[in-house]
Amino acid sequence: MQKLMLALVVLFTFQLSLVSQNLQSPSEFLGYPIGSQFSRNHQIVDYFKAVAAARPKQVKFESYGTTNERRALNLAYISSEENIKNLETIRTNNLKNIGLLDGKATSSEVAIVWLSYNVHGNEASSSEAAMLTLYNLLTKHNDLLKNTVVIIDPSVNPDGRDRYVNWYNQTADNIYNTDAQASEHQEPWPGGRPNHYLFDLNRDWVWATQVETQQRLKVYNQWMPHVHVDFHEQGINEPYYFAPAAEPFHEIITDWQRDFQTEIGKNHAKYFDAEGWLFFTRERFDLFYPSYGDTYPTYMGAMGMTYEQGGHGRAGLGILNDEGHILTLVERLTHHTTTGLSTIEMASKNAKQLNTEFKKFFNNASLNYKSYVVQGESNHINSLKELLTTHQIQFEKPEADKVSGYQYSTGKKGQMTINNSALVIHSDQPKGKMVKVLFEPNAKLSDSLTYDITAWSLPYAYGLEAIASTIKVKSNTNFTTKNQPALNDAYGYVSAWNSMNDAQFLAELLQQNFKVRFTEKPFRSKDSKFERGSLIITKGDNKHIENAVSQLQRIAKTFNQELTEIHSGFSQTTPDIGSPDIKLINKQKVAVLSGEGTSSLSYGEVWYFFEQDLHYPLTSINTAHLARTNLDAYHVLILPNGNYRNVLSEKTMTKLKDWVRSGGKLIAIDGALRNFDRDEDLNLSSKRSENNTETPLLTSYADRERAYSNHLITGAIFKAKVDNTHPMAFGYEQDYFTLKQGSHNYNLLSKGYNVAYLNNTQVFSGFAGQEALKQLDQTLIFGEEPFGNGSFIYMVDNTLFRNFWENGKLFLANSIFMVNNNAFEL
Repeated sequence: MQKLMLALVVLFTFQLSLVSQNLQSPSEFLGYPIGSQFSRNHQIVDYFKAVAAARPKQVKFESYGTTNERRALNLAYISSEENIKNLETIRTNNLKNIGLLDGKATSSEVAIVWLSYNVHGNEASSSEAAMLTLYNLLTKHNDLLKNTVVIIDPSVNPDGRDRYVNWYNQTADNIYNTDAQASEHQEPWPGGRPNHYLFDLNRDWVWATQVETQQRLKVYNQWMPHVHVDFHEQGINEPYYFAPAAEPFHEIITDWQRDFQTEIGKNHAKYFDAEGWLFFTRERFDLFYPSYGDTYPTYMGAMGMTYEQGGHGRAGLGILNDEGHILTLVERLTHHTTTGLSTIEMASKNAKQLNTEFKKFFNNASLNYKSYVVQGESNHINSLKELLTTHQIQFEKPEADKVSGYQYSTGKKGQMTINNSALVIHSDQPKGKMVKVLFEPNAKLSDSLTYDITAWSLPYAYGLEAIASTIKVKSNTNFTTKNQPALNDAYGYVSAWNSMNDAQFLAELLQQNFKVRFTEKPFRSKDSKFERGSLIITKGDNKHIENAVSQLQRIAKTFNQELTEIHSGFSQTTPDIGSPDIKLINKQKVAVLSGEGTSSLSYGEVWYFFEQDLHYPLTSINTAHLARTNLDAYHVLILPNGNYRNVLSEKTMTKLKDWVRSGGKLIAIDGALRNFDRDEDLNLSSKRSENNTETPLLTSYADRERAYSNHLITGAIFKAKVDNTHPMAFGYEQDYFTLKQGSHNYNLLSKGYNVAYLNNTQVFSGFAGQEALKQLDQTLIFGEEPFGNGSFIYMVDNTLFRNFWENGKLFLANSIFMVNNNAFEL
């Protein structure tokens, strides 16, 4: 019997050896020790494919999308042979368990763990760790796969990763240089952190503006994992950070989620302690802003966590930090591999309870607001529908005529008469807690020291009237669509102007060489009233276009535009169509500054706005070339947020002002305004504090940071007054809710137009310190300062911030096409 057992052991060992021989380690496959070089994205993908080919019964590898630069986005599913065989059953059973799929769920003890690597392209150690984690799972830790399905996204941002890795491989010395001043540690603008459009994908989970996010969310919502980890890197002098997170925690986060984070952290600590590795927890990285790779999964019921390794794009293959320690890529990827495997271990040990608590999270009976009713301009409503559909959040049509509750526009209890555009979003649906997070008027904040903005409520962001009701509003799913009737031959056609759909429509008409007019004053024709900004396309202006009416109808249908026919240039009320108050829109040539001095994120927001929102041509001018650029080739120049101190010399400033004086329009966004603050030729001036509001000198060292927060505004929402008779504000009401991201502010213009401004300091949502609030009254939000034949346009608040403040985008479109429209001919 002993001989038989010995023979079986020998046979098993021999078979295991054959299997292991068939599976190469990352180092064997790559041809260099892992961590000794940065692997390009295609090498990482090839390794995952090779592992899937070697272990087809345990690994499934598939593409879920493509980036802007045509790199594939991929996922690997790793588990036991039995689980891979039943992968679809495990997936659908999980969705049934939480009510996202019809049918009765069976009891499950399989944990679903999703690991996301390299969302920031220059935090490049994590994709290296993804390969080693995969290998170790299938060799040393195969036992963990009996009751876990592990989903690995090896590179969430392959465009950014390759931008960083290609630069580093071209720049670094043959033997890496640990001197922090070496060129291989000085990553050039814009860096590898963002994606193709220079967006931070780690802040895009909810807003889903980028193709990577949009495609990933489709798969994420098909799985709804129990655990999600986002792997990151921070500064070179920082030790490793892992869960539990810091305050503030959003109030919907359950005790179980808090407690299990702590247990996971303790498990990581066990392994780090054994090696003597430094780490920290419960500091800096909170769970509040919903669009992160830890918070979004948390609000979807998962254990969402961020892990931060010291290093970042500055570290390269090795760097000497301030403590005299040489931080290497090998060390960084080893730490990430350790926490990844430790997370899977904890999920495996607690798989049954993970499933049980996950199901409990989706019970929404305790939520205070039962329904959120929103209404407004149809295109704003349609944009909101698209966002909700992306997250598989249900919406319906209210049946009531009126609804009462918290009124967003006033910040107190009120009533709203419901019109045909209204939507109702109930909280008694599977994703009801995410509904609360996205729609709640003012999220409860347990700590003012936060990592990100503290306000984002969708009714404000989309410019909608809204009521939050503690009583469920009756509703149905009977949505009706209105078809645009065929156009007849007419004198002209009028389209409303109050949304980005209208701006896209205009941009396309201009691209197709239509001549389009807009009205600066309201008028009435054919018993219809047309507000300021309305677009007018006349037959007489467009005789040069063959089949103009049919082309116009085709374009209008594409952009969901409703056109009203007018049969005479003689209006019922002035102005007539030929009035000087109805102006022809020039086909603007627009440029934007890029490169050193500009915020890469802000530049990316402008770039994305033109290419993907407006679909209108844009010329990028590098700041290094500004001094020798012929600005007379452009009507509009946009300065994104940035610090242009080393770019705008006295000579260059004179050049800019001469160009504006001759008819150009310069649009300055956010920090770019500081370059024109108190210029002797301009009227813009920062608002100086009248009192000494510095942190008191006797505030203790320990309390200084918290005391300073009293001077901060961390992404709060305020109601601004709007002069909607000014072309920059066409399409807006007299009130506009603005997202302020900082406390720097400017006085009202004494020479020029104060288009939007604050005249009270009520915070509708988010955190603003009391000292900061004292300085906000009578401060500028948007303004125009005429200068010679041109204009300086000031946008203190960035309406393109992360591309999610939908209601602010029209201010920029107005600035381009309607403000000071008497542009010079090129």
